[in-house]
Amino acid sequence: MAQDDLKAGDTCEWTISGMDCGSCANKIKDAVGRLPGVSDVSVTLMSEKLRLTLRDDKTGRDRIEAVVKSLGYGIAPRGSAAAKKGFVLPDAAEKVHDHDHGHGHSEDDGHDHQLTTESPDEGHGSAGHVHDDPAERGKRWYQTGKGKLVIFTALLLGAAWAVEFLFPGPVGYWAFVAACVIGVAPVARRAFAAARMGQVFTIESLMTIAAIGALFIGAAEEAALVVFLFAVGEVLEGVAANKARDGIRALANLVPKTAMLVEGDQTREVAAETLTVGQIVLARPGDRIPADGEIVDGTSGVDDSPVTGESVPVTKGPGAAVYAGSINTEAALRIRVTKAAEDNTISRIIRLVEEAEEARAPTERFIDRFSRWYMPLIVMLSVLVIVVPPLTTGAPWETWIYRGLTLLLIGCPCALVISVPASIASALSSGAKRGLLMKGGAVIEAAAKAHAVAFDKTGTLTHGRPQVTDVVPTGDAPEAEVVRLAAAVESGSSHPLALAILKRADGMALPAATEAKAIMGKGVAATVEGRALTVSSPRYAAEQGALQGEWIRRASALEEEGKTVAVLFEGVSALGLIAMRDEPRADAVEAVRQLRAMDITPTILTGDNPRTAAAIADSLGTEFRAEMLPEDKLNVIREMAAAGGVMMVGDGINDAPALKQASVGVAMGSGTDVALETADAAILRDRVTDIPTTIRLARATMANIRQNVTIALGLKAVFLVTTVLGITGLWLAILADTGATVLVTLNALRLLAYDPEKGA
Repeated sequence: MAQDDLKAGDTCEWTISGMDCGSCANKIKDAVGRLPGVSDVSVTLMSEKLRLTLRDDKTGRDRIEAVVKSLGYGIAPRGSAAAKKGFVLPDAAEKVHDHDHGHGHSEDDGHDHQLTTESPDEGHGSAGHVHDDPAERGKRWYQTGKGKLVIFTALLLGAAWAVEFLFPGPVGYWAFVAACVIGVAPVARRAFAAARMGQVFTIESLMTIAAIGALFIGAAEEAALVVFLFAVGEVLEGVAANKARDGIRALANLVPKTAMLVEGDQTREVAAETLTVGQIVLARPGDRIPADGEIVDGTSGVDDSPVTGESVPVTKGPGAAVYAGSINTEAALRIRVTKAAEDNTISRIIRLVEEAEEARAPTERFIDRFSRWYMPLIVMLSVLVIVVPPLTTGAPWETWIYRGLTLLLIGCPCALVISVPASIASALSSGAKRGLLMKGGAVIEAAAKAHAVAFDKTGTLTHGRPQVTDVVPTGDAPEAEVVRLAAAVESGSSHPLALAILKRADGMALPAATEAKAIMGKGVAATVEGRALTVSSPRYAAEQGALQGEWIRRASALEEEGKTVAVLFEGVSALGLIAMRDEPRADAVEAVRQLRAMDITPTILTGDNPRTAAAIADSLGTEFRAEMLPEDKLNVIREMAAAGGVMMVGDGINDAPALKQASVGVAMGSGTDVALETADAAILRDRVTDIPTTIRLARATMANIRQNVTIALGLKAVFLVTTVLGITGLWLAILADTGATVLVTLNALRLLAYDPEKGA
């Protein structure tokens, strides 16, 4: 979009490359947020996205890009050709071969955008907080700019040691000075660029001060070593950050880049992203399905595990819905496209995961606020360490300057800032692979605190499709005749109970029904084969005198079993009872058992009568509330929430007020629009056991976050004390900083391998 086309207050998005830690994201956010006409700035580390609201009469897009580049990061408009070439976007706009993760590019990949405002040898190939060139993602570490930097600084350091060995004395000392100055110069340049934008306390500035200060007190050898270790740490941070992003990128790789388009009797290969609604595509055995669609010809096993996490292939035939990214396992299928590439299930999941990064957890917001005053506090403490002992006790200035400079390096909060978003991103990616979608850190934190789960019954704990369980003739007519006549009466109805009776009558020749009419809230009447027949509730049949004595008791007994009873009668004579039940899902009992084991109380909220509700609740082992209207459910959720966190599980359509009122609202649904886009979380596999699995994943994530914060602050505290006492020096300080960042990132990556289902 050209700059002239922008209107005041437009939302703009870019893809940023090279962010290795939380401080990187904060640096970009703060710098861009200072520009006039810029508001609502959001920078997400794992999805590498910059989003903001821009008034182009105040600041142009080129100014935004220049600021980001000056900080040493790559930037391209989201969805642009440059972004598609140089940046691996976790976006529906990019489609990658299913066998290629899309991380590698050839040398002549055609990068036509400058990644920094420096010259090529001063940008990504320089020392300092150098950043990941996306063209290098498929290369080995030593082939990347960061890797080459490590090798270069290692050679400088080795050369200095060689010079000192051959020419001990001043010559060797100046060799280390040269190695330090050459290595730290680009870092200082970037520190100055950040300082001009009001960001004085950055890792670049601390690194520069520490290195130059070390030179002034004669610690040139250690200063050069610190520059080298800083470069090593940068490589490790970049590798760890990209590994964390791979889980999100892998989602985009599920959809094949090409599709076989059917045109008459011919097929031709086209780009999957060009498919439009209504076109027919061919999916051969072993192919990934290129678009969300509906099977029009063929029957085959379809493996939905890439989309929903369901491990067992499902046999699907004409009329069945399929998802982009699923695998056709057995026979050729012709599929009518029902959603464009940008709207398919995978694309929507990716968008939800990306947007979820922006919904930050309360813990993350606290850490962010803490880190903003933590670094200035460390700088102030460093100054006191440098000044107070020499002035008060006459201690050597060189000793305390050295310790103060070491303390500066410890002060960088990179590990602390990334400790939460790295865990959240890993959890979101891990959940998405299993069909568990949680919309952000706030949802994960709330789910981890849930002490009660409220279930809507129909369509959640049950299938939502009643089935006939009992046919009880009350007269001379046999069971088949009762079903045939009742189905004829119900033939014009779409009520779930009517559909259950009609399904039971499959294969029967039904007579025509005339003069059909609905008896509001009570039943249906019609004339069938000249007989005035009615199918109604037991209460209405009793009111009409058609159900009496023993049969009333029999109908009540069936209802106590959790069944809904319909009575077929003619005049005042009952012909039969038809009992139906919406059967619980096969895994509902196991889900309730798991919740109980986790000290979580499950409760059914239903509009059914108390006898039916009690029967279902007893069979599952849950609490229940019956005859509840939507407003009643809302009030119950409020009561439960007053005692602690509560999760509400529904179908994503009904009970919207209760879903919103709950600490976490979870929609059940197989990838439907409603299930994906309503509530706070969605379960794609329609498995009730995924509810305790989601809570288990949330709890594991919060435990991982606590571990990360402990690692980050613990290492800082230990090295702060040892530095002041003179036990550790500059090179260990830089290891403490970058090492902590790498440790918390690797710890967060453990969530990618964590299986929350095994905790059952």
